[in-house]
Amino acid sequence: MENKSFWVSTELTLDTFIIPPRGKYPIFLFGIAIYFFSIFCNLTLLSLIILKRNLHKPMYFILFNLPLNDLIGITAMLPKVLSDIVTETNHVYYPLCVLQAFLLHMYGGGILFILAAMSFDRYAAICMPLRYSSVMTPRVVICIIALVWGLDFVLIVSLFSLQTRLPRCKTVIMNVFCDNPSLLKLTCGNTAVNNIIGLFNTAVMQFLSVSIQTFSYVKILMACVLTRRSETKTKAVNTCVAQLLILIIFEIVATFTILSHRFKNVSADLQKIMGMMIFLVPPLLNPIVYGLYTSEIRNTFLTVLKNRVPL
Repeated sequence: MENKSFWVSTELTLDTFIIPPRGKYPIFLFGIAIYFFSIFCNLTLLSLIILKRNLHKPMYFILFNLPLNDLIGITAMLPKVLSDIVTETNHVYYPLCVLQAFLLHMYGGGILFILAAMSFDRYAAICMPLRYSSVMTPRVVICIIALVWGLDFVLIVSLFSLQTRLPRCKTVIMNVFCDNPSLLKLTCGNTAVNNIIGLFNTAVMQFLSVSIQTFSYVKILMACVLTRRSETKTKAVNTCVAQLLILIIFEIVATFTILSHRFKNVSADLQKIMGMMIFLVPPLLNPIVYGLYTSEIRNTFLTVLKNRVPL
């Protein structure tokens, strides 16, 4: 009886997609292609920042955290989902489910805090160009990066630690991957505190990130309007467009994900797909957007290609 109870409490069953037998391998191959393309793009960006000395600047040291965070998000979610599709198995052990959910929530908060840190760096560079090197010192950059990951970690740990006080009485995850809401639905106690803390943490993340970015970009816009130097305006636009696009992409995908769960006429499979998009679209597009709109990264990448590929 004890063994059975232990088994029920540690092995969970994930929800599945309704896929025709002939469709699972094309879907698997398509998913693998997306995954490896995203891995390649993000690793390329990381490698350029590490290896090329012209990118050893505060802006790019902070940017380094974005592809790193994207790799965490897409790797924590997609391989497991694709494996379940092709093997037609949908079981996961509770500790691994918690780990996946923890990493996915770290990824979500990480994007918001990293974008906030990047916007502050651009504010310092454009609005305080003469003081930039004294403001964004190596020590300050390290503190900003530590604050980004430290605050993200504390908020997510506080959210997940609350689940330890609640007994679990269910073993079915109503999603194709694990997240905090799905884990919370496994419990049979009063989840009011968990819901309040979850909303509070989300509000803190959004408020801090949006406030810092709004302040930074308003100041940058004012600097563009007041300055007569076209160089400053061009620099401001080129350095900020990529960050704004990444923020817009993330917020649009997040909004559609939330809305898909609010309308009853949306199919269950579409809701699952929309839930996955937030972990797929940003890691796929972020390095491409930065490569296209940041001339220094683009030129460095093209230089590397020219040196490696004989004409």
